[in-house]
Amino acid sequence: MKGAMSAATAHKQYTEIVAAFRKIIADPALRTRFSQEIDGYIRRCALGVWQADNASQITPRHVEFYNAIYSPGVQPPSALYWEVATGVAGFDGFAPPRFFDRMREYDRLTGSHLARRFVDQLTLILLVFAAVDDVVSETEAGFVNSCSDLLLALCDGDGLEGDRPALKADGFITRGPAAPAARKQAAQEGAEAEEKPLPPPNLDEVLAELDALCGLEQVKKDVKSLINLVKVRKLRQENGLPVPPMSLHLVFLGNPGTGKTTVARLLAKIYHAIGVLSKGQLVEVDRSGLVAGFVGQTAIKTQEAVQKAIGGVLFIDEAYALVNQENANDFGREAIEVLLKNMEDHRDDLIVIVAGYTGLMEKFIHANPGLESRFNKYFFFEDYDGEQLMEIFRSVCRKNGYTLSQEAEDWAREDFRDLYDCRDENFGNARDVRNLFEKAVARQSDRVARLESPTREQLMELLPQDLKEEEDVPASSEEGGAAPS
Repeated sequence: MKGAMSAATAHKQYTEIVAAFRKIIADPALRTRFSQEIDGYIRRCALGVWQADNASQITPRHVEFYNAIYSPGVQPPSALYWEVATGVAGFDGFAPPRFFDRMREYDRLTGSHLARRFVDQLTLILLVFAAVDDVVSETEAGFVNSCSDLLLALCDGDGLEGDRPALKADGFITRGPAAPAARKQAAQEGAEAEEKPLPPPNLDEVLAELDALCGLEQVKKDVKSLINLVKVRKLRQENGLPVPPMSLHLVFLGNPGTGKTTVARLLAKIYHAIGVLSKGQLVEVDRSGLVAGFVGQTAIKTQEAVQKAIGGVLFIDEAYALVNQENANDFGREAIEVLLKNMEDHRDDLIVIVAGYTGLMEKFIHANPGLESRFNKYFFFEDYDGEQLMEIFRSVCRKNGYTLSQEAEDWAREDFRDLYDCRDENFGNARDVRNLFEKAVARQSDRVARLESPTREQLMELLPQDLKEEEDVPASSEEGGAAPS
């Protein structure tokens, strides 16, 4: 619990934890009761946490955190200050929530672990409110642990065993407690400090980067057409003209190594430059970055990825892996549901780009009606041909301070032509170029290390034998590449 936390952040963490737990409550009646009671219950518990911290002075930040349980981003009413202050002073002890009896009864009947899981989630929630001043004190952690122990004792009394150790608050204590003045200053800074986004990049410079990419001619045209569409849309809005609904979320289709991630990063900058996104960062994930192995945890993991991407682009590579056609209960579907909700909730400041093989991505999009409605723009990334692979190879050599002898260049050109002509499902496009370069550098290092005093040119030059696999190198080749006299 380090670093300044805003009330909006506290609200997000609270709602994410509650939403994830709600998802694992299979009984509809219990789920409804939990939803109806949880907000009011947590408000009361927050008062106990702050009393345990000897909060003799309630600050506006306490009120904002208290208000954020119900109303994110809404200015707290003045009367709420007195409600919090008197509530903290008059807090008379922790009590289990009313739904906890029903939850333990459900566990006894079904053999589930809902009650103990709730105790862990409650611990996390109370720690969020303990961090109102950016410090979790020993007395706050002690209060949280006492709440947890009381609830766990009820579970033990009902014979409800846990499937994992209970979460304790001790590990979240802020060591080296700050002096009151420093804590007050940290709270004020946390309330006032907001992350200032970087100024938008120069659109012409970003477009120049795009144009400098090898190949991808159709993709470049599609990007520029998209920019024009956004610009004209904004002009129509400024002139009071109607604008039809438009989704800027994208599907990138193509094989690995065709520049999808690079274009996604440039698109994030372009969207920032033309005012579509507030920050323009790229957050890159795949299935492992969104899906967890336990019920309820996928929603939290996906939400964390989305949170990092707000203001920019969330790029999901091999997105088709989120849909497991053989298992309808796969957690990937939960990740898709969270993504769709966030695409709606943050439609003005979040772009999602999904990428992968053409056939698999088409099945992915058609697997969910929500995906079909939000992803209706497709960019197709074609394989690089032999000459384009050669151009990429030259560029990689140039950027890393290597040169090609004429013989090496001739050999590489022919090799890339054959690689493209004979490509199969393992064809890696630019990744194959990178692999060849890295192996060539390793072979060149072995060769040059045997020279007594290599010149600058020898340190830079790649020869044919550096590019070839060992079985392709003639036995008569020498270190310098010259034929024996």
